[in-house]
Parts: sequence; structure tokens; C-alpha cells
Amino acid sequence: MLKDFFEILQLIFFVYIAGTVAELFILSFASLFPYRPKLIDDGKYRKIALLIPAYNEDVVIHEVLKSASEQEYPKDKFDIIVIADHFNDKTIQELKKLDIILFDKDFEISTKSRALNFALKRLPENYEIACILDADNIMQNNFLKYINKSFAAGYKVVQGHRTAKNLNTNFALLDAISEEINNNIFRKGFRILGMSSSLIGSAMAFEYLDFKKMMAEIEVVGGFDKEIEMKLVSNKIVTEYLPHVYVCDEKVQNAEVFTKQRRRWLSAQFHFFGKNFIPALKSLFKERNLEYFFKAMIYIQIPRILLLGILILLVPLSLLINPIEWTIAWGAVLTAIFFVFAFAIPRKFYNFRLLKALLTIPKGMVMMTISLLSLNRGKKKFIHTKHTYNAFQIKKHNKH
Repeated sequence: MLKDFFEILQLIFFVYIAGTVAELFILSFASLFPYRPKLIDDGKYRKIALLIPAYNEDVVIHEVLKSASEQEYPKDKFDIIVIADHFNDKTIQELKKLDIILFDKDFEISTKSRALNFALKRLPENYEIACILDADNIMQNNFLKYINKSFAAGYKVVQGHRTAKNLNTNFALLDAISEEINNNIFRKGFRILGMSSSLIGSAMAFEYLDFKKMMAEIEVVGGFDKEIEMKLVSNKIVTEYLPHVYVCDEKVQNAEVFTKQRRRWLSAQFHFFGKNFIPALKSLFKERNLEYFFKAMIYIQIPRILLLGILILLVPLSLLINPIEWTIAWGAVLTAIFFVFAFAIPRKFYNFRLLKALLTIPKGMVMMTISLLSLNRGKKKFIHTKHTYNAFQIKKHNKH
């Protein structure tokens, strides 16, 4: 009986792991195909609110504003709006001299959703597009032009391609690769298969009044983009992805920041699975909304770096305790996840530095495990990722 119980447990675990890897395999394979988003130049420049919620970002805010001010978009058709939370007085005085709209507010409990709602309640409603940036984001100089063309094509929600602006440490390189894997799987892969792009928290744009209405219903510590994404897919609103329209974002540079960031992300991930599973299941049967159910289920996936570690351990363990059929099955799943990474990692990362960065993966697995064991902290308290990196190269993206 004990043997039978073990077999049942292993079967359940295998179905869960193999199902997760199968989803990732299909999406990563799809990402190998080209995706050309629909863009229309209708001659109209829509009024854009460029919203930048910033918490304690005195170091990087000026370069972000410089990038924003250099956009190839009519100056009277977009406003740069900074919500400065816990900035020092000197920075506030400097910001007041700039041609921006500044909201200086120190929140008792700081969250991005709270900062955005504070600004949205005080801004006029003459904007047509709300574009969201993080305080360290550097846009390519025609970013707003492409957003405008995508809205001209009829989309109400658009996600740009967020990419790394720094690769100065091995952890930064791994973080950059992880983001590009997410871009290929959960944005490009989804669009090629006819589903909405996943949102990423910045470099994204919304129809202004719709965004204001959605945000008024949101009050979460972290993961407001996931809340919005679930609202959009539940209402069958398509999110477009622009793979060749870049926003550069700072990547984490050490294990401590990596752990804090992943804890925040994992906390949001499991929170939104619990919140959306039952509604998504009902929507599947009542409205045949397969995408809503599929995306809700993705939130219960094990992080890829842990998935890889688990499978690397399971194959030799299975060889010791299982019949050969089980070992072959686990080996097939391990092989499949290697293909997931091979398909989804951009070719530009295949170099000698990648080999050095791979040596930090065991440490990353430990950090991810620590994150899983401390998820409650992510639910109760806003975990801020401090940005300090100033040097960046954006010219190579501007040609697009």
C-alpha cells in the first residue's frame, strides 16, 4: 500500500511538472517564428500621459526624464508626470524647475498602484493614452510614436519590449536573460498563438479613461500589472506586444536584490492564482474563456530556475529508486526544459560570458528557495528594488 501511495504521489507530481514544461515548450517554440504587430499611421497624434511612479529614486530619475524629453513626438501631445515618493528635498526642488508635472507625496505605505491612483485623481481627463514607466526606464526615442501607431490600429492595451540596460555583473546578465525568456514565452509566444501579451509592470500603455477606471478598483502591495492583466483577459480585451519597440530597464546586480525582487514577484504570482482560479474556472465553462483560465493556471507554475534544479535532481534519484520507465519519463521532461531555454534565449547571449553566468545558477536556485519560504513578507510589505545604475547604451535600439 505504501508503494502504491508513492506511485500515486509521483504520478500527480509528474503530471504537474510535465504539464508546466509542456506549456513552456509550446510557447517557447512558437516564439521562434516572426511576429509583426499591426501598426497604422493615421496622421493623428494622441495625447499621452507618461506616468512615472518613483519611490526613493533620486539617483536615476534625471536620466529617465532626459530620455523622456527627447521623444520624437510632438511636445504638446505628451506630458511627463512624476509621482515622487520619499525623495529628498534637493531632488524635489530640482524637479520643480523642469517641464514636467510633479506630484510630491510621501505615502505612509508606498505602492505603485497607490502612487498612480494619486496622480490619476488629480490629472485632467483630456488624455487618450496612459503610458507607464518605472523610474529607471529609458525609452528608445520613437517609443511613443510606435505606441500611437498601435493605438491607431485599434488596440487599447500595448506592451513594449523591456530589455536590459546593464549587464555589468553575472546576476545582472542572468536577470537580463530571464527577462528575455519571459518576453519570448509570455509576450511574443502568446501573440503568435493568438492570445494576449502578458504585462510586465512598465513600458506599457492603456486607453486612458479605461486605465483610470481599472486602477480605481486596484489596491495591492505588489503586482498591480497582474491584477490588470486578469481584468483584461476576463473581459476578452487583447493586449498587443511590440517586440521591436524597446525600453531599457536596470537589472539586479547581486543576490540580495535578486532575492527581494523574486520574493515580491512570487508573492504576487501565488496571490493572483488564488484570487482568479475560481472566477477563471467559472468563465471557462460559462463563457468558454480558455485564455483567462490558462493564464490563471500559469500563476501556479514553479519558477523556471527551480524547475530546472528539481528535474536535475529527480533524474538520478529516479534511476536509484524507480523502474526504468519512470527514469525515461523524467529524463524526457528534463530534455524538454533544456529545449525551452534553447528556444527562448536570444542568440546574442550565446557567448563566453553566459558560461560564467551559469555558474551563479546554483546560488540563484538557493535564493529562489529562500524567496518561496518567505512569501508572507511580500504580501504584507512593499519590497522596493533600489536602482543605482546610471551608465546605459540605447543607441542600438533607436534604429528600430
